[in-house]
Amino acid sequence: MAQRYDARGNIYIVVAPEELRRQGIDLPDQASQAAQTLEAWALAAIEACCSWAPGTQPPGSKDHRSDGLLVGPFQSSPPFDLLIVNTDGTLAERSGNGLAIFSQALSDQGLLPENEACLLRVHHDKADTPSPGQTSVKAAEVDGVCGFWLDLGQLGFGPSAVSAHGVEAVVFNGRELSHVEPLAALNGAWSRSQFARVGNPHCVTLVDSAEDLPSNEQMREAGLGEGLTRIAYAMPVGAGKPCPAGINLQWAMRLSEGHIAARVFERGEGPTASSGTSASAVASAAWRVGWVSAGEVRVTMPGGTAPILLEEERGELSRVSLFGTARMVD
Repeated sequence: MAQRYDARGNIYIVVAPEELRRQGIDLPDQASQAAQTLEAWALAAIEACCSWAPGTQPPGSKDHRSDGLLVGPFQSSPPFDLLIVNTDGTLAERSGNGLAIFSQALSDQGLLPENEACLLRVHHDKADTPSPGQTSVKAAEVDGVCGFWLDLGQLGFGPSAVSAHGVEAVVFNGRELSHVEPLAALNGAWSRSQFARVGNPHCVTLVDSAEDLPSNEQMREAGLGEGLTRIAYAMPVGAGKPCPAGINLQWAMRLSEGHIAARVFERGEGPTASSGTSASAVASAAWRVGWVSAGEVRVTMPGGTAPILLEEERGELSRVSLFGTARMVD
């Protein structure tokens, strides 16, 4: 049975492969094979699991009742394979909130080890990063909240890390960032961005004023939403510029020591209440320009605040970890 989970306002539906097959969806037995044949099953799976039942869609809500679909596990014991399916039928390489949700679902099913780390393997079809992407998760408690630490490893920075083309270099606080002309054309304050790969690709735009943080409502408006879609989505939905495979967009503003405000526009989905890998990219970009120090950083998005742990070694960011939490919802 498909189950719906909430992670700081980010909603995913978790469904077992055998459940999709019972619904007549032609899903291969192996996650690796399923990732290469998504045209045969992904949109059908989204329609079956994520579409609103007739007459139940709340006014002003998204077209789907979740931000995506988590298909798995493909095994009964770790390591666990899964697929992260965006509502447009594309695959994501990684989702922090999605992996927190999947970990909670495994725990609810009695499959997640209680006192040791567990490896999750996300299969995808992207050519510019290895598949499967691996993330180690471990149950933990932070400030009285039960959840999971997700070890996201070491990030890659700069245009080459996300296969970006046609961007100019700019310097901010002694660091080389990027000027993404299509973003600056939408808002002149969006002139300095940090590309980062957290398994999946991100473009964090650093702003000084809260007025330059776009709201989710603004990002859904026709003009701005269409402009952001052209930048974030791969072809044919978007332009695939500056990144042919698409790019997740974030905006970040320093609030106080160790605290950053952020907004998110995801490729394959659009504006979201929160995103774990986006929060990790934002914290890392803030560290790189000196807005925060290594240690615990809080990233606040409309859906809530995500704790991020940044580890530094010899002046470089050596490891990024995300604390994720999730709960089952109706």
